[in-house]
Amino acid sequence: MPDSLITNSESVNPTPLRNEQSAKGFAWYVLLALGLALFIRFFIAAPYVVSGASMEFTFDNWDYLITDRFSYDFASPERGNVIVFCLPNSGDCSLVKRIVNKEWIAPRTLIKRVIGLPGETVSIEGTKVKITNAAHPDGFYLDEPYLTTENLGGPSGMTVTLDKDEYFVLGDNRRVSSDSRIWGILPKGDIIGQVVVRLFPLSKIGVLPGTASYLQDSASQ
Repeated sequence: MPDSLITNSESVNPTPLRNEQSAKGFAWYVLLALGLALFIRFFIAAPYVVSGASMEFTFDNWDYLITDRFSYDFASPERGNVIVFCLPNSGDCSLVKRIVNKEWIAPRTLIKRVIGLPGETVSIEGTKVKITNAAHPDGFYLDEPYLTTENLGGPSGMTVTLDKDEYFVLGDNRRVSSDSRIWGILPKGDIIGQVVVRLFPLSKIGVLPGTASYLQDSASQ
């Protein structure tokens, strides 16, 4: 009988051991999932909620967007892309660099449309935007159907020539937008990524929301 008691005791002991192993396995799973989520959030894709009127009526307050943080590492932004970026001179846009430098306050992020590309000259003439580049030495005026009459206005009468890795961005609500007309050119290093998906409102769900193309760019390719 004592042997049977010892046998019964040994048959009961593995249960707590299995529970402990399961708990450790679950903890490792949670850590792995959290690490993967953080990696995707900071290096692959990131969610942003629109706040402000500078991109009306293409985007409105509370629009929920997904930004691709990855593709611009291998390609350059194109005219008409809607991008999210860090306001120049408001802090380092790189999370890794901020951690290394112990900068815990993130820079301000904005959403605008790419208008001028590296090597081009952008002229704001009233409500018109003129682009001069190698393919169009005499320049051409952008046809911007996403603009509305009530949203025209803001600073004008300026000409800016862009250097390598420099971009000129504007909000679709030109009347109120704080953009390259006010704070200057946008370095490529401050660009977080292109807006690739809109998830809210449900009535406006779509891929590459707001992205525009221009006849002159297509003809020169």
